[in-house]
Amino acid sequence: MSRVLDASALLAVLFQEPGRERVSDAIGDGASILSVNLSEVITRMLERGMSEPRIRSILGTVNATVVPFDEDLAYRAALLRSATRPAGLSLGDRACLALAERLAVPALTADRAWGTLQVGVQVEVIR
Repeated sequence: MSRVLDASALLAVLFQEPGRERVSDAIGDGASILSVNLSEVITRMLERGMSEPRIRSILGTVNATVVPFDEDLAYRAALLRSATRPAGLSLGDRACLALAERLAVPALTADRAWGTLQVGVQVEVIR
């Protein structure tokens, strides 16, 4: 089954964190990641001192489909604000959920707060 990756899920693989096996399996099954979430991943890699060429090299080996953040996803992510506010979700988090909703697949995350959500999207917390 295909899944949508939150930035935290892909970072678990890249930084060898707990739960990475579940994410690796999802990538092998044809996972997607939203361009906004990929930007979050790149930012974290830069914060760890990696150069752009190194980041491009590493991410070039990740076989996940990058989906553009379009107008429809922007609306849906904004509309999720009130339902996700108590759990403290960011725009990137809501954008990931919006894509999972569009594709009718689970969202994969390391953020435990997502497990409490009731937004009509299946969430799989990796740890």
